[in-house]
Amino acid sequence: MTTAEQIMHKNARWIPATETLDRAAQMMRESDIGALPVADANERMCGIITDRDIVVKCVAMGHDPSKVTAGSLCEGTPRWVEADDDVSDVLAAMENHRIRRLPVVRDKKLVGMISEADIARNLPDEQIAEFVERICAA
Repeated sequence: MTTAEQIMHKNARWIPATETLDRAAQMMRESDIGALPVADANERMCGIITDRDIVVKCVAMGHDPSKVTAGSLCEGTPRWVEADDDVSDVLAAMENHRIRRLPVVRDKKLVGMISEADIARNLPDEQIAEFVERICAA
């Protein structure tokens, strides 16, 4: 059984909900990533923001990213998987919730992230093909 931990990229970063979007964008640039989980005051995930969120929901709306917080962009219920979850559960979660990046937690703390690129790099061709087929059919 392949687990989420085996395919995730480690050392994922998160951003406090109270941090501004300009700082989120700087963190994304520094780490060469496109998404950051957002954490509340207890370091529990309350959402995730993407570089696209910053552009579409802040900049394009005429808002100042130095005045808008990461937490203000969080919508809906955050999704994640446990580090020891089977990769089939990871794929199902990404498919069912139509998400491209999935935080991985252990003991309620962020330990990694799984992206579509991680799936492509780490899974057998047959499993990747099934995942792509289901995503494209949805």
